[in-house]
Amino acid sequence: MSWTHRLLVALSAVLAALAAALVTAPGAQAHEERPVTFPDGSGSVPVLRTGEPDLLVCKTDRADFTRRVSGFPAELKDRNLALFDRCTRSGFRHLQQAVDAVDRPGMTIAVLPGLYEEEPSQPAPTGACAALKAPESALGYQILSYEQQKQCPHNQNLVAILGKKDLQIEGTGASRLDVVIDAKYTKLNALRADGSDGVYFRNFTAQRTTFNSLYVLAADGFVIDDVLTRWNDEYGFLTFASDHGLYKNCESYGNGDSGIYPGSASDINDGRGYDVPRYSIEITGCRSHHNMVGYSGTAGDSVYVHDNEFDHNMGGASMDSAFPGHPGLPQNHARFERNLIHDNNQNYYRYVADGTCAKPPVERGYEQGVVCPQISMPPGTGIITAGGNWNLYEDNWVYGHQRAAFFLSAVPAFIRGESAWGKQSDTSHHNRYAGNHLGVDKAGASRPNRTDVWWDGQGGGNCWQSEGGASGASTPGALPECGKRRGEVSGNTDRLVGEPAKLAHLLVCADYNVQARRLPAGCDWYGARGIQRVETQLALGTAVVLALVGGGLWWRRLRGSRAAGVATALGLAGLVLDVAGSTLGLAPGPLPAVALLLIGVWWTVVGLTLRPTRPAFAWTTLALGALTLLDAFDKAVLMIPWIPLSPAWLRGLLAVVWVLWAVVVAGRRAPGEAGDQEPTPDPGPPPVTATARGGRESRESHDGSEGREGRDGRDGYGARDGGAS
Repeated sequence: MSWTHRLLVALSAVLAALAAALVTAPGAQAHEERPVTFPDGSGSVPVLRTGEPDLLVCKTDRADFTRRVSGFPAELKDRNLALFDRCTRSGFRHLQQAVDAVDRPGMTIAVLPGLYEEEPSQPAPTGACAALKAPESALGYQILSYEQQKQCPHNQNLVAILGKKDLQIEGTGASRLDVVIDAKYTKLNALRADGSDGVYFRNFTAQRTTFNSLYVLAADGFVIDDVLTRWNDEYGFLTFASDHGLYKNCESYGNGDSGIYPGSASDINDGRGYDVPRYSIEITGCRSHHNMVGYSGTAGDSVYVHDNEFDHNMGGASMDSAFPGHPGLPQNHARFERNLIHDNNQNYYRYVADGTCAKPPVERGYEQGVVCPQISMPPGTGIITAGGNWNLYEDNWVYGHQRAAFFLSAVPAFIRGESAWGKQSDTSHHNRYAGNHLGVDKAGASRPNRTDVWWDGQGGGNCWQSEGGASGASTPGALPECGKRRGEVSGNTDRLVGEPAKLAHLLVCADYNVQARRLPAGCDWYGARGIQRVETQLALGTAVVLALVGGGLWWRRLRGSRAAGVATALGLAGLVLDVAGSTLGLAPGPLPAVALLLIGVWWTVVGLTLRPTRPAFAWTTLALGALTLLDAFDKAVLMIPWIPLSPAWLRGLLAVVWVLWAVVVAGRRAPGEAGDQEPTPDPGPPPVTATARGGRESRESHDGSEGREGRDGRDGYGARDGGAS
């Protein structure tokens, strides 16, 4: 097999592997629920009632209760002692008993200080409840219908609130830690309010579940007020397919997904621009910390998030359209204002790698700070938007992140189960990042983010502020800028797909599974560094191929041209810089564009040199050079509007053709090309025979002088004496 054939086979194998990596998308899994529809929107946000409670819940150990309230302010202590006397006479010992006793809308349950493990709800189901037929989620739990939840309320729930209207449940302690509802990792949910419009939760703690501490489903009207949730496999607070909701003064930590999750909030603003009549859910005054992510919202539509703190998570906040089965996709119309989003640099994937998360939840050590991340996400990021539209991020403090302040990527519709071609590019559009305080805290101290913006490049109408960043670094280096008014964009682009290298990065990183302990190799989210990273591997593989082919082309065809030699040297330097520029630390800087500039110059000069002898290949090379220079301009100076694809896509596709063609050109010799092999010595005139002597002079004149001059002109030899014999 010739060296040309071997190289063609190797290149084909590399290209096939890259194609397989790009088209193979991992299966998504997250919160799965029975089919639900949004409320009709006729409800309202409930208001706290302050009168005497209708029902009381307490334990009967007076000495323990007296100890618990001993440090309360005098008035609050006296009230609790009076409620305790009443409760021991006519109250309930378990919250579920009180919920079951609710017989009309508008009732209030007061829960006195104590630890509530709800012992009657703890046992595993038996009888008919142990044999329910229902679909099973990817995470292993049954997706029960509402009727099945009513039939067997404690298959999955420690406390089940089903169909109760305007119910208020409040703790009577001095703080939310005085009333603790503890599922002890035996149930999916500590409290589940399903189809219960107007529910109000206040002043208690819920903890230690295999899914959510507090779950509100299909409610038109709810409030979560001064509640703490912690140490759950998935979410602290989960509200789903609900409207007229309010979270305030809440706290959540130690959760494997997010502390606060307003998933599938009512999609009341679908089809609108930035100006909307109202939001479906408001979140204010809350702190979410030491979770996988502080705030998360698959289909988190029309959520107003302001004056909160999201810190010391893996990621501060995330909106996405990446999981099927969530009504309201794609995500739209979240509004973030005046939030503190900082120092979200935790990396809990180590607990997956070392096997801690493979243990039963009760043995994992959640109470000691262990978190088991349930999905893939980039640690060290402030706000992540994975496939969202019409989101506003204004006047937030975003600082101290080791990766990026803002992370925006598109999600094709097939990921969420929609196959129509017209929907595949329906995210991410019209996301506005303006007036934020990047890289500084509220006191004005410098707390830079490594990168202010990471964007895959897809979408239209997205814009970023031109001021306010401490570092100013972004990838790409040139971004569309926001005008003073919402909707004004300078340098707007509208591209169908993101950058190819970033797309490969996202697809590789998404192949994560906590149950299988699968952490994708090649992704820096899980610890890959240097040559381990997929971006660096792609850059290095490309550089090696181009260096071999380009070097071979110069040696075989162009080494007689000084300009081609200098250009090839510049191209090799550019390939080296391209590999360096693919690293995590250098990617947001100018190095990637400088590398492209040098490579573009190389191809341009080589194309010009080859024009006289290989015109078709030369024009292809010139086109490749022009696209590479255009790509450098696009990444560093100005993202080119009016084009549906980045120049990187066209450059990459044409480079494949060029490499294969260059191998053929290098393997064949055309007359008159610089770099041909040295000529063999002139053997002189043929021997003269007697019969031919008569015509010797004419032959010498013709074969020696004219012939050698012709050869000299053709081969570029020096002039010879035509009469030498």
